[in-house]
Amino acid sequence: MSAETTTTSKKTAVALVGPAIIGCGVSAGIGVYASIHKPTNLAVNIAGFSSAQTVKVWLASLAFLLALVQLTSALVMYGKIPGVRAPSWIGTLHRWSGRAAFLSAVPVAMHCVYALGFQTYDARALIHSVLGTMFFGAFTVKMLVLTKKGMPGWALPLFGGLVFTGLTGLFLTSSLWFFTTSGVKF
Repeated sequence: MSAETTTTSKKTAVALVGPAIIGCGVSAGIGVYASIHKPTNLAVNIAGFSSAQTVKVWLASLAFLLALVQLTSALVMYGKIPGVRAPSWIGTLHRWSGRAAFLSAVPVAMHCVYALGFQTYDARALIHSVLGTMFFGAFTVKMLVLTKKGMPGWALPLFGGLVFTGLTGLFLTSSLWFFTTSGVKF
């Protein structure tokens, strides 16, 4: 390895340390609060839905659908789908679908943390709780990497992929689980 490559690697590592520490802090903070906070079992319902749980399930489903838009638009933007040329509006679609996905996920997370807390009563609930805390940490890192100059080209796809993977796991352990055990309800 050349001295220049070593220096670049060290700069890259140092540049990623700050966002990674902050993201870990966000994950840990949410996890600790959800663990020590006494669940209230109270949640806000929205007119037209049969329960607060159905609101949560549908908002989580919307967030996952928008995450699929995020994944597809990112693949198109970066030329990873052969034969598909990125239209001029794809960046705008990517940014706004990401914002909408995040805004859909926040009330779900607030309900989970405040009304239910960090759950460990079975493997599904434990995995869901861990994924929830990790999702917001990964999202924080992704947003910090996105706005920081000098990041390596692999950093944004890596953290974007972690955010997508986390949201997919959350969808599977919440909405899909609910739909398969309770049926599709509004």
